Amino acid sequence: MVLPVARTRDEAHLYLDLHPCAACGSVEVSWEDALVNAGGVAATRYSGVCPGCGAARRYEFGLPEREVVAPGFPVFGGAEPSRLLDAGEWLWVADLTAGNVPSGDRGAARQALVVAVAAVEEVVKFVPPGADRVPDEAFWSDRGRRVRAAEPGRFQVDRLLVVRDTYRDLGEHR
Repeated sequence: MVLPVARTRDEAHLYLDLHPCAACGSVEVSWEDALVNAGGVAATRYSGVCPGCGAARRYEFGLPEREVVAPGFPVFGGAEPSRLLDAGEWLWVADLTAGNVPSGDRGAARQALVVAVAAVEEVVKFVPPGADRVPDEAFWSDRGRRVRAAEPGRFQVDRLLVVRDTYRDLGEHR
């Protein structure tokens, strides 16, 4: 059995947030997680009940080859690119988060920009050494492909680094 791999708890929770309830569209689930044996494969199972419609929800993720341990929040993964979210989805998350920075709460604004920076850094992980852009095979979801199609130049390394640094600077000056 092949399961999608969540490199960290933060990456798994982001994935869950991006996949609302199929019945009612809610993302407001109190997830419980447990290590399980899923068809002979060690996995983390996230389960919960949708408060919007009462549907039982469950996702299972394979464990990463190496545990990712890093200080702070968020910790989406190690040096390798995600296999759970594609490059376009990560940039979509960065755009969404940076576009909704709260104006009245400096701490929440800083936290939102830290998430946006981390999401852009996840996009950069898809760029092979020596390449100047994210390769085509780094886009496998419908959302990711739509983001790339809307503005493919945004996936050039130099532009990604400018965006990342801008979000970082904004967060440091909040």
